[in-house]
Amino acid sequence: MARRKLVYEGKAKILYEGPEPGTLVQYFKDDATAGNGEKKDVIDGKGVLNNRLSEFFMTGLAGVGVPTHFIKRLNMREQLIRQVEIIPLEVIVRNVAAGSMSKRLGIEEGTPLPRPIIEFCYKDDKLGDPLVAEEHIIAFGWASQQDLDDIVALALRVNDFMSGCMMAVGIKLVDFKIEIGRVWDNDFQRLILADEISPDSCRLWDIETGKKLDKDVFRRDLGSLADAYTEVARRLGVLPANSGPVTRPTLIN
Repeated sequence: MARRKLVYEGKAKILYEGPEPGTLVQYFKDDATAGNGEKKDVIDGKGVLNNRLSEFFMTGLAGVGVPTHFIKRLNMREQLIRQVEIIPLEVIVRNVAAGSMSKRLGIEEGTPLPRPIIEFCYKDDKLGDPLVAEEHIIAFGWASQQDLDDIVALALRVNDFMSGCMMAVGIKLVDFKIEIGRVWDNDFQRLILADEISPDSCRLWDIETGKKLDKDVFRRDLGSLADAYTEVARRLGVLPANSGPVTRPTLIN
C-alpha cells in the first residue's frame, strides 16, 4: 500500500491526504504538551480517547444543526474529515474565570462569569497565540465582520450544547476553545466547526468536588491525565462503565 501523504503535523494531531478530493484523515497522537510546547510527555492511550470523545461531540453537535468537518471515525485513532481553510484564530468561550483570564484580570479562579465571554487568539505558536481584538481580526483580513458575527453565533451554540451535555453527567464546562474553517459550496462560503473538541481543548471540573478532568491535570501535575480523560469518557458513555484507563486499543465500536 502506498504511503499516505502527510499534509500537516501539530502538537496533538497529524493530517494526511484523504481518500477522496476535499477530505483529510486526522490522526490523534498520544503526545501531551503545555506552555506552548515547553512541557511535553507521551500519555499512552490519550489519542484513542480524544478520537472517540471528539467523535461523540462532533456527532452530537451535527445532530442539533451545528455544521462540522467530521465525516466518520475510521479506526481507534483516525477520523475522516472535510478539508477546510482554517481561519487563523482560536475562539475561546469562557463560562467561569480560569487560567489566563484569571491571571490577566486578577479574577479568582472559579468565579462564575455574568455571561459567556468570547475571546480570540491569533494562531501562531512562535508568538504564543496572542489575544487579539475584533479590530485586529478585521484590519488584518483574518475574518470579516460578517464572519465574526457568524463565528460568535456558532460558538454560543456549541457552548449551549456542550454545557448541557456536561452538566448532565456532573461536569462543569468552565471554558473551551474551537477552530473554525471555511468551505465553499460552488461560490457560496460557509463557516464550519473544525479541529477537535476533547478534554485537550476544554476545561472540565467535577460539579461536586471541583476536581479537574482536563489538560490542567498535566499542566499542573495534579495526577494521571489518562485517568481524568477516561473518567470523562466513562461518564458520557463513550467507555463501558467498568473499564480502566485506555492503554492499547480496547474501546468498543
